[in-house]
Amino acid sequence: MITPANTSDNRKLAKARLPRMMFDYFDGGAFSEQTLRENTGDFQNLHFRQRVMRDVSNASAATQILGQDAALPLVLAPVGLAGMLARRGEIQAVLAAQKSGVPFCLSTVSICSLEEVARATGAANWFQLYVLKDRSYSEALLNRAHKAGYSTLVFTVDLPKLGVRYRDVRNGMNGGLSPWGKMQKLSDLLSHPLWLWDVAIKGKPLTFGNLADAVPSGRNPEDFKAWVDQQFDASVTWKDLDWVRQHWPGKLVIKGIMDPDDARSAMDVGADGIVVSNHGGRQLDGAPSTISALPGIVEAVSGKTEILFDGGVQSGQDIVRALCLGANACLVGRAWAYALAAGGEEAVSRMLENFRYEVELTLALLGKNSVEQLTPDDLI
Repeated sequence: MITPANTSDNRKLAKARLPRMMFDYFDGGAFSEQTLRENTGDFQNLHFRQRVMRDVSNASAATQILGQDAALPLVLAPVGLAGMLARRGEIQAVLAAQKSGVPFCLSTVSICSLEEVARATGAANWFQLYVLKDRSYSEALLNRAHKAGYSTLVFTVDLPKLGVRYRDVRNGMNGGLSPWGKMQKLSDLLSHPLWLWDVAIKGKPLTFGNLADAVPSGRNPEDFKAWVDQQFDASVTWKDLDWVRQHWPGKLVIKGIMDPDDARSAMDVGADGIVVSNHGGRQLDGAPSTISALPGIVEAVSGKTEILFDGGVQSGQDIVRALCLGANACLVGRAWAYALAAGGEEAVSRMLENFRYEVELTLALLGKNSVEQLTPDDLI
């Protein structure tokens, strides 16, 4: 047993505690996972410009994200099926986010419904929506989110088709297991009795809470997955964002931007912010890392819309690197998923406190007192 000090440690604990199928689903990427690796690896090519003998006694990570006060420039990114990582996992995560003073974004395909999450906290949470063919159901979800008090909609636009994730194929997440494969899957589940008892049994219902009306006969995530897979709309264009604006009165953030021209298009449709994201390397393998794509997008739209960053963030230092290159804040997904699986709400809170301290320590060693003071000159 280790006392987790960073994201890598939480990942090791998560791998030990989760059935392989579950761990690989959250940990893996598309095809050969080249983009997944480069998302994290390319951060290491960015070196800090250390400065000394500056008064940094007031170094603080506090900022605002889309007008919302935050203890650090971080949002807990939407993570589908988080309720499979720990008992009622989204509830544990949102409570940690509220206590730590950062926004939490709920996935469309969460286990806990948006109403259940809203009841757990009085914070102005965010809600993520995919492009669904069933516009009437999308409208119903938007109405539910607004009624429940969600302040910001994160509209994900990089799933016209679902990426091919080889780990999920091998583990039977998409079905199609042979009889021997089914026996191996059962053996793996039985070898994780604590997860079976705490999550699979005591954590019920393990259904997509936001989609219960769409699949009323659903009893487990597999029942909902077929409906969701059929709902990704490959015909959607920027014109469809007018429909979203008509049905959503709050802040609108477009997630899945990797090209300067697309960033300009998002700005043209009135987005309050964009998320530079390649879906964590889970969609187009061979796409560049998000940190390498960030500067070009910043040059195209900086100052005209808020720029959020997603992909490969493993520490507070990675957050600082992204902010040096022009991001206003970062979305963090896998890091909080690992922490949740490793130790529930307490571990997510510890992760967020570690990230805050790492941001403030790095600011001080750069000779800065606030994240707003960061510039590309702070990297060499």
